[in-house]
Amino acid sequence: MKILVLGAGRMGFGAAFDLARNSEPAEIVTIADRDHELAAAAAEKIGPPVAPAAIDVADYAAVKDLMCDYDAAISCVNYWFNESLARAAIEAQTHFCDLGGNNSVVDAELRLDDEARKAGISVIPDCGLAPGMVSILAMHGANRFDQLEIINIRVGGLPQKPKPPLDYQLVFSVEGLINEYVERARLIRDSAITEVDSMTELEPIEFEGFPPLEAFQTSGGTSTLPETFLGRVKELDYKTIRYRGHCERFKAMIDLGLCSSEEIFVDYQKIRPRAVFSALLAKYLPTDGPDYVLVRCEFKGMQAGIRKHLRYDIVDKFDELSGLSAMMRTTGFPAAIIARMMVRGEVSRRGATPQELAINPEKFVTELSKRGINIREQYIFEPASAFRSIE
Repeated sequence: MKILVLGAGRMGFGAAFDLARNSEPAEIVTIADRDHELAAAAAEKIGPPVAPAAIDVADYAAVKDLMCDYDAAISCVNYWFNESLARAAIEAQTHFCDLGGNNSVVDAELRLDDEARKAGISVIPDCGLAPGMVSILAMHGANRFDQLEIINIRVGGLPQKPKPPLDYQLVFSVEGLINEYVERARLIRDSAITEVDSMTELEPIEFEGFPPLEAFQTSGGTSTLPETFLGRVKELDYKTIRYRGHCERFKAMIDLGLCSSEEIFVDYQKIRPRAVFSALLAKYLPTDGPDYVLVRCEFKGMQAGIRKHLRYDIVDKFDELSGLSAMMRTTGFPAAIIARMMVRGEVSRRGATPQELAINPEKFVTELSKRGINIREQYIFEPASAFRSIE
């Protein structure tokens, strides 16, 4: 098994680490980046079978030629490259998955279904944490019900030692974070797909051992789930978890225009507020402290004629032994698991397919548990009045 990891940042490092060290290590793993020194440092730290390579993912021909030597490729670079990378993978006849994060790009990749099937490969976008792992968990939980009404997904990456003013640390790209906060969130409500503004519908949420937390609407997390579950549930949504107070403080900066891409004049120069704000976040927010990843998926519906409320909780944290953050584990590891499954032919079909339809959820959850990413399952007692009618 030969697998190419594109991007030697945190998530690329996590994916390459999993491919080299965890269940069924690949024979050859190449971690490639425009910054060869960064790729070389990652390969040296992980050790064999990981080797470095230099590649500019904007160079389509070079990427296609490199992919030809591998069974599968994982994109851990900025989302706007993923459509082009998927096309290159089809030409190279190399299985492809990525970390996703943008609905428009994912839609463009899924439109490559016919081409990918003709090439005999799988293209699976959104294979990180959210969307990604939680999308497969949504299908895993949904399969437990005879009739399903509600799926609620809550996910957050949090610093173990939060620092004001935002009580947050950067765990992925600044641009990705801002997109989540300013683009509209897609969900199912009253049995129809709709959109709501991000950073709205604030709710308290509790995890044992944690200080007060909050969750609010953000974009991207549902990805293809609304289409997948349309007609099957009345409600499906995704919210981001943060320490309490984060939403109000960040939304104030959005409302002041700091995330606007519209040019304004400052000291006789044109600037984009978003570019300045992004640079400031990158400069002043912490990046490398120990972290947590919290996941909660809740399902309400009928099991054997009885109304049930099922909850999945995951609490993952920085791994001192490997040096991997919780976000690297819960983002990079799922992509690596899916890359292996594509190569082994353990996906439902060839072509470009949403991960919740392509990946066997039972096998996926088993692989997570092998890596110490464990789901706590519990049924929550609720009076019948807490359930809406599902006739």
